[in-house]
Amino acid sequence: MDSIRIAVVQARTQTDDPPKNVGRALAYVEQAAALGARIVCLPETYPGPWTPPMDYDAIPDLAAKARDLDVFVIAGTIEPVPGDPSRHLNALVLIGPDGQEAGRYRRTTPDGPWIYQDGSFWDFAYTAASELPVFDIGGCTIGMLVCSEVYVPELARQLALKGAEIIFMPAGLWKMAQWDTWRVLTRARAIENLAYTATCQNILGHESSNPGLSMICSPEAVLAEGSVEGVLVADCDLDRIRFLRAEQDRRGMDKACKAGVLWQWYKPELYTAAPVLRPSSSA
Repeated sequence: MDSIRIAVVQARTQTDDPPKNVGRALAYVEQAAALGARIVCLPETYPGPWTPPMDYDAIPDLAAKARDLDVFVIAGTIEPVPGDPSRHLNALVLIGPDGQEAGRYRRTTPDGPWIYQDGSFWDFAYTAASELPVFDIGGCTIGMLVCSEVYVPELARQLALKGAEIIFMPAGLWKMAQWDTWRVLTRARAIENLAYTATCQNILGHESSNPGLSMICSPEAVLAEGSVEGVLVADCDLDRIRFLRAEQDRRGMDKACKAGVLWQWYKPELYTAAPVLRPSSSA
């Protein structure tokens, strides 16, 4: 059976001394590797930096740890826009088990820049990128999205159509009133794309009234879920995903999800000229 064990990390995030998060991140990666994880996903902009100034770089230490443990690591940071250091991209960095950067996804949605400005945690002039890459990690294809991009189903669908079998969607902070919505959407993205989805977040200490959310979902079930700091692992059965994607939906099928949704149920000619719904102006 072709399967891969993945881990998501709900990280206790140090805000008054951000470089300390690098050591914590290394410890989380060690814990996930000890549990057998092949891919370890850290939260959005963790271990940082998550806001200017860019006074430390976590990637070299994480790269060395990935190499030592023979794992893939997805880490979050921001990076200056080339030619304009006053603006920043929100990035997920995929580090390979050879210690080299294997890919990078930069948040594309929304256009911004309002989303990260003047916050108590983030405060930078966010700039949207324009590419949705997928990454072949040897026997498996993955995609990455950032945080509330889970609310935009077209993004995950494009990754799935490009072959992504696992979609990592690390998030930033507590969900407040949207916690249940976020949970439903994380599972929905798995169901409608016949993919595994995985999410996690930073834990800042507000979670007594606003719990965290880490999840790993298959199209047919929630495989792991947590609301507190820690590491979750689950096995992703790639053979099952490939079977569901290749199978034809038909009368009498008894499965927990619809098979064939990426080809049998997909009609791109209906979507290419889709209108944009603009809010009406009020008097």
